[in-house]
Amino acid sequence: MDVGRSLNPAIDIGQIGGGFVQGYGMFTMKKPLHTPSGQLLTVGPGAYKIPGFGDCPRQFNVHLLRNSENDKAIYSFKGIGEPPFFLSASVLVAIKSAVGSARTESGIFGPFRMDAPATAERIRIACGDKFVKQCVEG
Repeated sequence: MDVGRSLNPAIDIGQIGGGFVQGYGMFTMKKPLHTPSGQLLTVGPGAYKIPGFGDCPRQFNVHLLRNSENDKAIYSFKGIGEPPFFLSASVLVAIKSAVGSARTESGIFGPFRMDAPATAERIRIACGDKFVKQCVEG
């Protein structure tokens, strides 16, 4: 990742990993709940599921681009939190691809919608397999 001239690579690598896992949580776990009047109930990490240690990738490779100068910033620094946060959208895309394969195996073809967060429940329902059909029809 291009962070400019890193003052502390260990901190930058930690921030990159943290940003990715935070975004991963948003795309797979953080399901907003509202009252009938529209008031948001899931405010703050105490009200919704956030990623834990077991949710983090076992291997997460981060490499910093060397000698990347940014003459318009102090110490040539560049932002490091937002890019990995939004890179985690790749997790949602991968889940949708896997669901598409499962649907094909079940004989379901054509486009389908996969909204974030891709929770376990939403993934299972989107697969449309025999079990899901029994629950929906039964």
